[in-house]
Amino acid sequence: MSRPPFARRLAVRITAFAATALVAVSLSACAQTVSLEPAESATDPGCADIIVSLPLNLPTDADNQGMRQTDAQATAAWGTPASILLRCGIPPQGPTTLPCTNINGIDWVEDDSKKPSYRYVTYGRVPTTEVIIDSTVVSGTSTLVDLGPSISKIPQTNKCVGPEDALTIPTDAPSAG
Repeated sequence: MSRPPFARRLAVRITAFAATALVAVSLSACAQTVSLEPAESATDPGCADIIVSLPLNLPTDADNQGMRQTDAQATAAWGTPASILLRCGIPPQGPTTLPCTNINGIDWVEDDSKKPSYRYVTYGRVPTTEVIIDSTVVSGTSTLVDLGPSISKIPQTNKCVGPEDALTIPTDAPSAG
């Protein structure tokens, strides 16, 4: 016994839908979740303010670095493979001899001890955010510029100082003698 024409059309549509769903699931399996550890203060509401405002794509010289799914609260990653990692809620940066750079009003402490990966940590903002950048893929400066609007959601309460700031002697200071 043959099926009525509407039943055949319905069967074709169901088969097409199932095939489309299978392809979608297969493609999403290619974009694996990036595994990161949450920072100790990842639940700070300030981290949520940062995370929800992060850009979905970070432009680079070669290509756009699309945001990836992560498995930890207050984290983000971009690129395939992930070339930019972000964690919010790490312990605040204390005094350091590492260089501190101000990029568009945000102080970043730079750690290049694992070149070509660079670690940047916000200074004077709590919760504190770290960004790890693979410099063989993306520019640290342009990445930090693009992340700036999100990071600026956290008010700056302190700023980097250098030796020149600590050794400023008033011109009217008494002389030894």
